[in-house]
Amino acid sequence: MSESVRFEGNVVIVTGAGGGLGRAHALLFAKHGARVIVNDLGGSAHGEGANASAADRVVAEIREAGGEAVANHDSVTDGDKIVQNALDAFGRVDVVVNNAGILRDKSFAKMEDADWDLVYRVHVEGAYKVTRAAWPHLRDQGYGRIIFTSSTSGIYGNFGQANYGMAKLGLYGLTRTLAVEGRKNNILVNAIAPTGGTRMTEGLIPASVFELLKPELVSPLVVYLGSEQCQDSAGLYEVGGGWIGKVRWERSLGAGFDPHAGFSPEDVAAQWQTISDFSDAVHPADNVEALKEMMANLQRFA
Repeated sequence: MSESVRFEGNVVIVTGAGGGLGRAHALLFAKHGARVIVNDLGGSAHGEGANASAADRVVAEIREAGGEAVANHDSVTDGDKIVQNALDAFGRVDVVVNNAGILRDKSFAKMEDADWDLVYRVHVEGAYKVTRAAWPHLRDQGYGRIIFTSSTSGIYGNFGQANYGMAKLGLYGLTRTLAVEGRKNNILVNAIAPTGGTRMTEGLIPASVFELLKPELVSPLVVYLGSEQCQDSAGLYEVGGGWIGKVRWERSLGAGFDPHAGFSPEDVAAQWQTISDFSDAVHPADNVEALKEMMANLQRFA
């Protein structure tokens, strides 16, 4: 039997934890012994308004079950306030779960600047502000776990979600870089792409399927990624409906041209099938590995 996942002494910040996925994450972290900062501005799924009661209700649930939690009602764009709340309440921060998000779905032709800007501000800037405020504390103590919330809409694209898809895949780029920078200080950083039946997905998913996509079927992965037992970093995991899978980049071996002589658009067209052939594909883990085929081509024509 595997070792139990526990968080005694650890402090976990969960943003957007007043309902849906964030609530489920906060409850499960608390069940496993964590002290939790339950952050939620209490706005609508479209990013409008504010209501303190959402976070307060989750804190009450945690306390009724014997756990420790404090509510925070700041916007994620004021990430320093959220982290300071954790320090004031519990004296430290160990895990950051960037879950807060909104939707402003419109086709690209109909999208307005406000739709683009607000989605960026909550998902990307908000996750940056909270994580950036926590970073020096995690680095100084030589330990931390950070989870970002990506989406299949960013990985694969989805009609009407140009703003959302941009933000969600952007967060995976942040995940990869922070994983590189954080490794030496035992700060591990991963991302999830969840499918959950929440107020943000209600109406987008058939009712019969929606009932089986409980947020509680996503949270066990998040809690594991936030634990000391997890030693993986830079990962991206699709999760939902009782299933978890890991996603990785794949690249063809490509086609090489003489860098001295140059090449034409017609040369590209002639090699298009080879460029797009994923037989014997490679999976570069970092920038150094990513240069391997290009460097081999340069040496071939040296």
